[in-house]
Amino acid sequence: MEKKPKYYITTAIAYASAKPHIGNTYEIIFTDAIARFKRQRGYDVFFLTGTDEHGQKIENKAHEAGLSPKEYVDRITNEEIRRIWDLVGASYDKFIRTTDDYHKKAVAAIFKKFYDQGDIYKGKYVGWYCEPDEAFYTDSQIEEKDGVKVCPDCGRPVIRTQEEAYFFRMSAYADRLLKYIEEHPEFIEPESRRKEMINNFLLPGLQDLCVSRSSFKWGIPVPFDEDHVIYVWLDALSNYITALGYNPEGCEGDLFEKYWPADAHIIGKDIMRFHTIYWPIFLMALGLPLPKKVFGHPWFLFGSDKMSKSRGNILYADDLVAKLGVDAVRHFSLAEMPYNADGNITWEAILSRYNTDLANTLGNLVSRTHAMTKRYFDGKVPSPAGDEGPDADLKALASHTAAEFDRLMDTFHTADAVNTLFTLFKRANKYIDETTPWILAKDESSRTRLGTVIYNLLETIRLGAVLLYPLMPGTSAEILRQLGTDEQSFEFGTLQPGTKLGDAKILFERIDEEKMLAEIMAEYEAAHQEKPAVPEPEHEPEITIEQFMATELRVATVTDCEPVPKTKKLLKLTLDLGYETRTVVSGIAEYYKPDDLIGKKVVCVVNLKPAVLRGVESHGMILASTSSNGKISVIFADGNPGDRIS
Repeated sequence: MEKKPKYYITTAIAYASAKPHIGNTYEIIFTDAIARFKRQRGYDVFFLTGTDEHGQKIENKAHEAGLSPKEYVDRITNEEIRRIWDLVGASYDKFIRTTDDYHKKAVAAIFKKFYDQGDIYKGKYVGWYCEPDEAFYTDSQIEEKDGVKVCPDCGRPVIRTQEEAYFFRMSAYADRLLKYIEEHPEFIEPESRRKEMINNFLLPGLQDLCVSRSSFKWGIPVPFDEDHVIYVWLDALSNYITALGYNPEGCEGDLFEKYWPADAHIIGKDIMRFHTIYWPIFLMALGLPLPKKVFGHPWFLFGSDKMSKSRGNILYADDLVAKLGVDAVRHFSLAEMPYNADGNITWEAILSRYNTDLANTLGNLVSRTHAMTKRYFDGKVPSPAGDEGPDADLKALASHTAAEFDRLMDTFHTADAVNTLFTLFKRANKYIDETTPWILAKDESSRTRLGTVIYNLLETIRLGAVLLYPLMPGTSAEILRQLGTDEQSFEFGTLQPGTKLGDAKILFERIDEEKMLAEIMAEYEAAHQEKPAVPEPEHEPEITIEQFMATELRVATVTDCEPVPKTKKLLKLTLDLGYETRTVVSGIAEYYKPDDLIGKKVVCVVNLKPAVLRGVESHGMILASTSSNGKISVIFADGNPGDRIS
C-alpha cells in the first residue's frame, strides 16, 4: 500500500482573552479549507489549532472578572473559542492549550537548553511595552499619535517599562536567517510580507529579544529562577512542536518524527515578525528544520476600519451562523478575503453574496436540474449521447475548473478558487437556457438529446459538489445526497446512468435583504441603547425562614377559566391540585384571556384563608409579577399538580 504524503498545517493559537470575532474566525475557516482540500487529495493531514493562555493581559482580565487566571482561560477557551471553532466546522486533529502540562514541561526544558548553550542571558529591559500585543519596542520603533506613544503594529498606547529580564541573542542568528529567507523565497508568503520582514527588521539589525517577565506571575516559571516567567512568545510559538510531542530532553515521539517540519503556518499579517524571525531563530537554536511556509493572511475590515470593540463594529461568527447557516458563513469568509489585500465585511455584503452566489446561482441550479430529472426521467440519471451545441464548452470548462481549483487552493488563493468554481455553476445555469430542456421534452424525437443535456447538468453539479467540499462540506454532502451518489472523482463523466436521485431539498432560501437588514439594525440598537437606571423598589420587612415556609405553594393546573360577571379585572379559575379542585379569583383579566390560561400550570398559595370577591368564594391565590409600568405577568410552573414548591 502506497504511503500517503504528510501535510502538517497550523493556525496561530488564539489568545484566550476574549470571544473571537469573525476576523479571528476567518483564520480557522481558511486553514480548515486547506486541510480538507489536502485530505481530499490523498494527504495524511495533521491540523493543529489551540489557545495561547498566558501573559499579563490575561492575568489582568482574570482579576477584573474576579476569577483566577486558570478559571478565566478555561471559560474563554471552552465556552467561546473552541465552541466557535467547532461551530464553523473546523476539522482539527489536535487542540493544544499552553496551560497543558506536557507543553509547560517542554517549554521549560527549551528555555533551559537555550540558557545552557549560551543563547539566553540575564539583563535589564528598558523600553516600551504593548500589552494587547504582548510586545516590546525600542525608542526608534515606537510611533507617536496625537502626542501619545503608540504601538507600531496595532496603534494602541504603549507604556514605558523597566524590569529585570532574560534575553535571547537574536543577533547571533540574524545573518543565517536572512540567508535562509533569500534562498527560500517560498518560506514567507505573500511576497510583500517577505520584503517587509527583510527591509523592516532583518536589514536594520535585530535587537536581542526579551524572553522572560518578572512583573507578573501568570506564565510558565523559568526553571532555574522562580522570580521570572517565560515570556509569551517563546511559550506560544513552541506549541507547534510541543503538540507533536517534542521535548529537548529526548521525548519527541512518533508524531514529531512523522510531521515536522510543518508544511504551513497560517497566521494573521500582524504577527509575521514573531513567526518569520523569532520562531525560525528558536528552531535554528534547537537544531531543528524550519517550517516550509509561513502564510500571513490579510484582515477583514468592517467598511474601512479594522474590527474592534472600541469602534462597536465587531461581527461574531455565531451570530452570522444563527442567521445564515454555517456554510454560508464559510462561503462569504473564503470568497471575500483576497490573497494579499484586506477583505471587507458588512451585513449588506454578506446578504448580497448569499443571495447572488448561494440562492440564485448554486441553489437555483441544483433545484432546477433535480426537478427536471424527476419530471422527465422519473428521477433517474439518464444516459448521455454525443456532444452538440454548447456541450463541449461546458465539459471543457468543468475539466479546466477542476485543474484550476487545485492550483489555486494549493497556492492559498482561496477567493480565486471560490470564484472559479462559481463561474462553473453560472455557466451551467446558462447551459440550461441555451439547451431549453423544457422545449426538448415536448418532442419525443429529442428525448436522447434531452437525456444528454440533463446528464451534463447532473454531472457538472456532481463535480462541482466534490470540489466544493473543502469550502462548504455540509452543502457538498447534501448536493451529493440529492444526486443519489457518493462518487468523488474529479473527472467529468463518472456519474452512473440509472442512479436514482435522492429527495429534493432547498439548499439556500432567498433572503429579503431589506427586511433582514432592518431586523439586524433593530437588534443592534436594542442591544446598544443605554438602559435606564432602575430605582430601588420599596421592600417589605424582612421575614424569617420559618415565616416563609409557613406559606404553602403548590403547582396547580388551570382546568377552566371564565370572566367574573360585572367586572373587567377579575377571572374565575378552576385549579386542579391533584388531591382536590379549587376556585381562585384573580385580577388578571386585563392581561389574559381565559383561553390563554386553560391547560397551563400555575403556582397557587393554598393555605390562604378563603375570601368572597364579587360573590365568588376564592380559596387561594396564584402568583404573578408586576412590572414597573403595572403590567401583570402570571408565573407559570413545571411539575405535577400538587407538587410543593419550596
